[in-house]
Order: sequence, then structure tokens, then C-alpha cells
Amino acid sequence: MTEAAPALPLEVIHRGWNTFGIATLTLPDGSTVRRALEDHGEAACVLPYDPVRRVALLVRQARVGPAFWGEPADLDEAPAGGLDGAAPEETAIREAMEEAGVRLRDLEPVAHAYSMPSISSERLWLYLAPYSASDRVGSGGGLHEEGEQVLALEVPLATLGDQARAGRLPDLKTLVLVQALMLRSPDLFAA
Repeated sequence: MTEAAPALPLEVIHRGWNTFGIATLTLPDGSTVRRALEDHGEAACVLPYDPVRRVALLVRQARVGPAFWGEPADLDEAPAGGLDGAAPEETAIREAMEEAGVRLRDLEPVAHAYSMPSISSERLWLYLAPYSASDRVGSGGGLHEEGEQVLALEVPLATLGDQARAGRLPDLKTLVLVQALMLRSPDLFAA
């Protein structure tokens, strides 16, 4: 799968891992406005969950966003990564193995959504995926050559449900996936 060419021209200010620029947006009345845009492509995210042991597999890694606000940089989140020209399903499976060391086979689509549509072009493909203890076949940890230092964690679904209800899941994509699993399989969240 190749990513589609942008439909909106961008006046590039910076190009690196991501691209920053100014885009001209046409409003419904025909007028135009200039808007800042951050672009780093599409991404896929998956919440691996074990329905027998009633746990989900998250990864903990340092994130600059929380650190910017003086919060701990380590964030527990569902495995995710950029498509890099691959299909979303292939990316979700690859990232789960790279980051969490888990082999996934069956993906359950949740949504195709924008993470921050007012300022970013990022489109996220969100999935749930069952796994079993025997699917933990790799070491995980992320790709060290990309500066990743990832720790895989199995978290009880009851704990994640409590955190979601209390507003204590700070990663938005993980929150959406936990809530989707709560709606689809509420019995998995019983203590």
C-alpha cells in the first residue's frame, strides 16, 4: 500500500522526521484561510488482548509530549507505528512484534480516525487483536537504531477499565481502543 499524495498543497517550513508547513484551506463559503500543519503520514495502532487471562499488552516508552508539560515522560500505550508504505494491518502486526514481542494473527478493525485534525494530517488505523501466552515469541523492546527503548507490560483488563472510567488513560489511541473493547466484550473487564 502506498500513501496517497496530499490533496492540499503545503508551503513547507521544515522537513525532517515530520514536515511542518502552512496550508491554504478553502472554507464552505469559498473564502480561504492559512493553517499550520504537521505531517508525518499514516499510522496503525493495535491493542493486543488475551481473552483467557484477561490482560492487554501495552508498551511503555518515553514520550516528549508529557515531558513538555512536566509530567513523567514514560507513557503506557498500545503498540503503534507509521505505515511506511505498508498496509495498516501489516503495520499493526509488525509493530506489535517489534515493540511487544507478540505474534498477532487476527485483527479486529475499530476505526480509521484523525488524531488531531486541527493541526496534524495523521490518520490512525485502530485495531484490537486477541493473543495467547504462547504468542509472546519475541523480545520486543522496539528498534534501538530508531532510538526506541520500549518495555512491554501485561495489564489486567479490569485495571484498564477502571483507568478508562476514571479518566486516567492519558494516551488517546489507547483510551479509544480500551473503550472499544469494553463495548464489544464487557465481560472481559469483570474483576
